[in-house]
Order: sequence, then C-alpha cells, then structure tokens
Amino acid sequence: MRTARFILSFACAAAFATGGARAQDSIRIGEINSYKAQAAFLEPYRKGMELAIEEVNAVGGVNGKKLDVITRDDNANPGDAVRAAEELLSREKVSFIMGGFLSNIGVALADFAKQKKMLYLASEPLTDKIVWQGGNHYTFRLRPSTYMQVSMLVPGAVQAKRKRWALVYPNYEYGQSAIATFKSQLQGKQGEVEFVSDQATPLGKIDAGPVAQAIADANPDAIFVVLFGADLAKFVREGETRGLFKDRFVVGLLTGEPEYIDPLKDEAPVNWWVTGYPWYAISTPEHKKFLDAYQAKYKDYPRLGSVVGYSTIMAAVAGLKKAGDLDTEKLASSFEGLEFGTPLGKVKFRPQDHQSTMGAYVGKTALKDGKGVMVDFHYIDGADVQPSDADVKKWRPQD
Repeated sequence: MRTARFILSFACAAAFATGGARAQDSIRIGEINSYKAQAAFLEPYRKGMELAIEEVNAVGGVNGKKLDVITRDDNANPGDAVRAAEELLSREKVSFIMGGFLSNIGVALADFAKQKKMLYLASEPLTDKIVWQGGNHYTFRLRPSTYMQVSMLVPGAVQAKRKRWALVYPNYEYGQSAIATFKSQLQGKQGEVEFVSDQATPLGKIDAGPVAQAIADANPDAIFVVLFGADLAKFVREGETRGLFKDRFVVGLLTGEPEYIDPLKDEAPVNWWVTGYPWYAISTPEHKKFLDAYQAKYKDYPRLGSVVGYSTIMAAVAGLKKAGDLDTEKLASSFEGLEFGTPLGKVKFRPQDHQSTMGAYVGKTALKDGKGVMVDFHYIDGADVQPSDADVKKWRPQD
C-alpha cells in the first residue's frame, strides 16, 4: 500500500518523523484514492493537492498549524479503502478523511464515515447515493454528481430531437447511477423516447468491437456514452472503424475532460455534446491564477483532476478555519453551508444534502492541431442543476 506525504513537497516529508510531536505541530488529514488503477486522473489530482498544500503552508498553515496529508492507495477496491481508512484513523490519528475516485469506493467510505462518526470529504466519486440515498451527517461531496452533470447535458439532448437512443456505460455504481438519471430526465423532458440498446460493460475490460457492433445493429438515432479512460478510447476507435458515430447525435458524460480526450489525439471524436475542462480557454481571474501557478510548478498544463485535487484541499482548509477546532461535530457543522474558492469560482456545500455547487463546462468536441478540444462551451453553475428540496428530503435518509 503506497504512502505519500504532502508537506510543501515530497522532499520535505522526512522532516516530519512519526510521533506525537508531529501530530501536535500539524493538522493531519487522511486521503484515499485509486492512484495505481486510475493514474490518468489521479496523478494530476495529486499534483493539484500538492500545489494547494504548498500554498497553504507557505502562509502559515491552518489555524497556526501546518497541513499534513497522508495518502493511501485503495487498489480500486472498496474493502481495501475501508481498511486504509481504519488504519489512517487508528494509527495515523488523522482528523478526517477525504478522496475517493470510483463511486463504489465513495459509497463504502461514506458508510465508514457514518459508522465511525468521522468526517469524509468525497472529492471525486460521482454517484448520487453519496449525498442522497447513502447521505449522512458526516459526508460531503465536491464534484458535481451524476444527476447534476446529466442535468447539464439533457437540454442539448432534448434539442437534438432524437427518439431512438443507445446507452453504453461501465457496469458499476457510477455508470448505473448515470444511466438511471439520464433515462428519467430525458423521458421527463422529451416524453417519447425509446432505448434500443443497453450496453453495460465491465469497468476497465470493455470488449469494444462487439459493443460498438451491437449498438450499430440496433440502429439508434443517438448514443449516450458514460465510459471513461481506456474503455472510452477503445470504444471511440472501434466506433469510428464501423462508422458508428456518423450522422448520430452523441452525448459523452465525461468525454471533454483532458484526462480522457487528450490520449486520443487526432482520433478524438468530433461534435459530441460533453462536459469537460477547456483549461486553454478559461479566462476568469481565479482560473488564471491557478493555471499560472500550476504551470510554473509543473511545467505542464492542468487536467480536471488537478482542479479537483486543488479544490479538495481548499475546501478542507476553509472548513478547518471555520470550525477552529478538530472536533468532528464542529467540523461537520462548519462544512454545512461552507463557501470556499476554487479555480472554477466560489463554491458552497448545500446544508440540505452536503452536495457542493461546483459546476462544469458543457460544449462540443472538435479537432484542433491534431488533438481533441472543446468548442462552443459555457460554464453551468452547479447551483442551477440541483434537485428540489422536496426531492432531496424524499431521497435522503434523516441524519
């Protein structure tokens, strides 16, 4: 199980030897993620965290103490994630935990937080269960949920006026949640819709040729793609070989994120309706500040993971400052309604469900200089795509 400590930089970690003195001199947070299994997203995420920690500690830390983030790799396994959380809590004496990439792991860590009465800041896992069906007093989620991101894309799907839809998604918590929400919202807004192909693929093990052919055989008018990473790349290549996307409207839930579109280079899909992160064309002051600092430190451009990692630390710092204490109940109370800055603007955690109002960019994919980009995009505030309070009350158990 790999361990890394982010204290100004990795080289400084040795200055903080294990022991009680370090615990008194720093605020210790546990962080758990699938670093080996999902490196495309999580290496940039790690860099975003490191940059944020460096900035925080350079101005004196939090409430006069340095920030010490101790990471564990969960091997993309919920059981390993829970065991890592147990070890961070009992051995490392962390004040709370954060992280999570895969949705099934996020659900497991949220349940752990509930059972242990320990704060959990879910940075990336997208399933709606984390804040609704499995929501609890101690869990807060940063990224826009599947409900929110689908809500951003459905208006474009409705405008396309396509009746016969094919669905392709990873067959685990995130994919299932995204598909359920898409079906519900599209039927609710458009009415007459037919789902002619439902391709649920094993995560990381898609047999893309038969999947693409099955969709082609169903002859849909449109395709909703929830794949990411290597699965997405394989599907795009097999689909292009078969002419699957020609004259069809395609919605890609995460396709515009640099982590997933950049590796495709000149094979990137064109004219897909997607969410993503067009870092090269965002001109807001808060993003420019982040971009300049990131490029100066890493001599590289940020990915969406970089934004999520950076924002996770900034959320944690804002909550710690507001609480002024490491008591779990005070921390949980401080995160409710908490407002904090991110490279995408001001964000807050809604008191009613602990979901943040972080938004996303929505637009079309295109090719430019031999690589995939987003064009005709706009930012959608997460506060504008939330369910009603009545629905939240219906879906979320009472704390």
